[in-house]
Amino acid sequence: MSAKIEIPATLKDDLPQSRWGKVLASTPIVMTVIATALAGLSSSEMTRAQYDRSMAAQLQSKAGDQWSYFQAKRLRAALQRNTLDVLRGATGARALDPTALTARLAGTPAHELLATPAGTSALDCLTHATLPSAGGDAARNEGVNGALAAVEAGKADADVDALLAKVKPAELATALADATQRVRSFDATLKPINAVIDAVEKELAQHPADDLARDFTQARLTYAGQRYDAESRQNQVVAQLLELQVRKSNLSAERHHARSQRFFYGMLAAQLAVIISTFSIAARKRNFLWALAASAGAAAVGFAAYVYLYV
Repeated sequence: MSAKIEIPATLKDDLPQSRWGKVLASTPIVMTVIATALAGLSSSEMTRAQYDRSMAAQLQSKAGDQWSYFQAKRLRAALQRNTLDVLRGATGARALDPTALTARLAGTPAHELLATPAGTSALDCLTHATLPSAGGDAARNEGVNGALAAVEAGKADADVDALLAKVKPAELATALADATQRVRSFDATLKPINAVIDAVEKELAQHPADDLARDFTQARLTYAGQRYDAESRQNQVVAQLLELQVRKSNLSAERHHARSQRFFYGMLAAQLAVIISTFSIAARKRNFLWALAASAGAAAVGFAAYVYLYV
């Protein structure tokens, strides 16, 4: 028969006897778990902040490309208009006669192209100085339009950021996708028209310069200037939307960075609770130290919950 094992009275005194004492005795373990969780949240938020910064840099590069396209096309439009002004100053402004042009090109490949729908559109562009529809502005979200208007008006960054904070990333992405699609659609619409105009220009270049050729050149320069202006405006819209995405990504990075700092402070509070509760094991007035540790832990948990829900 085995002997009965009894716990010495000194050890019994060190063990918490009440339910509250048992709860306080588990404080070091609980606070260690909380501190580890808060450290993970802090690290996660910092990683997301770094990702948003990296994404903002990529978007800024894309926006720079669009601004380069915008400037190049505006410059080309200006060159077309300047050349047109010089030509009109030398020969006078004359309207292109589509009947005479069609008769001149009879029996050539260019004449066949003029009989196609693209040729009809090309003649309309050349004779009436108009362009096919560029698609116009899409029906964007009011928040996106408000942020764009604020940027164009040159408002302070704080005002633009306040408006942009109300815009969801998905809404910006949709607006950018629509603007990019309008650019592609406009290019696809003008591509066959440009091919007809190039073919007509090549055919007329084989004959000595005359009034019809000069009239065509004036009409072509007018069309090219309008085309580059329309394309530059579309590139401008795309660039502005990309700039808004850059701002949005930077705002998100700042928010995650702030959350990371606050979770770090919560982790420090939880670690402080671990230290206090650990010291209380060797102290006589352990109930007070355990209560202090529990208070520090509760403060850490409450602060972390506030950051997670509201910051």
